Amino acid sequence: MANTAHSSISKTVATIVAIDTTPKTAARELYRDHPISVIFATFCIVSASGLFFYANHVYQNYIISEFASYPEPVANKLRRALWYSNYDLQPDNALKYYKQALEVAQQCGMDAYSDEILGVKIQLASFLEKQMTKPRLAIDVLEEVKKQCTQWETEKGGLVENRGMRTRVLRQCVRLSVKLGELYARPDIMETEAAEESLVWAVTTLLKEQERREREGVKEGEGEWMSAEEIGGALESTHYSSHSQHYLATPLYLQATRLTPPTSCHLPVLMNNLAASLLTQRTPATPYDPPADPAALLDSAYAWGLRAFEAGKHIRTNATNATITNNNNNKTDTGECDRACVTALYNLGEIAEIRDDLQEAQERYMHSGRIAQGIGWVEGVERTTVKLRVVNSRLRIRAPTEYRRFTDSF
Repeated sequence: MANTAHSSISKTVATIVAIDTTPKTAARELYRDHPISVIFATFCIVSASGLFFYANHVYQNYIISEFASYPEPVANKLRRALWYSNYDLQPDNALKYYKQALEVAQQCGMDAYSDEILGVKIQLASFLEKQMTKPRLAIDVLEEVKKQCTQWETEKGGLVENRGMRTRVLRQCVRLSVKLGELYARPDIMETEAAEESLVWAVTTLLKEQERREREGVKEGEGEWMSAEEIGGALESTHYSSHSQHYLATPLYLQATRLTPPTSCHLPVLMNNLAASLLTQRTPATPYDPPADPAALLDSAYAWGLRAFEAGKHIRTNATNATITNNNNNKTDTGECDRACVTALYNLGEIAEIRDDLQEAQERYMHSGRIAQGIGWVEGVERTTVKLRVVNSRLRIRAPTEYRRFTDSF
């Protein structure tokens, strides 16, 4: 009996072991007989699994969550518009679903001036510009949106209950106007006056609202205005500078200098930007207007460079005197003014070089370097030192000797 039971148990264990090891053995044999096929099959399985998880991630984070702030009927139309805009390009279907999304949003009672609905209209303009390469239609859409927003701001923006909405609508107006300036400046459109008008409007509106808030304080319910990065981007027009369209950046700087308080250290910074913009400006000729005279632009750049230096020095002096008069131990931070003075003198030195007035260039660079070293601005010292060596070389003065004289004069 015991032997029979033992024999039965042994057979069962052997069967289990055989079952457990059979797949492993089969896998080894399969890999040995068909190594490339096994590797390829494994790769396909892993890739399919990864693609499945990625698709689920995209669906949850970009398809679902992106439209979470919209009612589902509106979101459904927008998903279709997005699909025909970015994935399966069918312009007619994309336009149809954008239009339906706006109609359904109106039926659902969504606010026509909310960020969500304005965002749909801006996305539609972007689709017309980029996917359909019809910037003129994009301009028409954005101009209409801007017109509606400015009209609402004029008629209803002053109401107490609309303070928060006014901030959002006005912010969108500024962004729309900057975008319109970019579209009008495209080479295939090149409407310089319209581009300038849009950009100046944006900067003027931005600075006036900023100045009002500083003067009156932020009213209850208004919310935050534009961030420092957004304001700086609009004022300094990085897009146009980076695309060598300085003739469009110039009116922005000019308008900004007019609206900036005379006691702000940002004033000489803007004046420096204006001088640099004029210095590198190449206004394209049109059938009605010849290109700007380079000598006149150089003179203007020089004049604004001088004004930047004088403004920075004046603001710094007044701040220091106010600190002494009021016996205030907390010294006013004038670092921005100090750096603006260094930059202004550096720009003046470059203009003198262009004019081949090497003696003045040398003096400007030396002055710029002394101030830079005095305030501990290493980058300013390095830049002026390099420039001074070039000027000294052109003056046929030995650079090491002049460099020692330069550093000893600090």
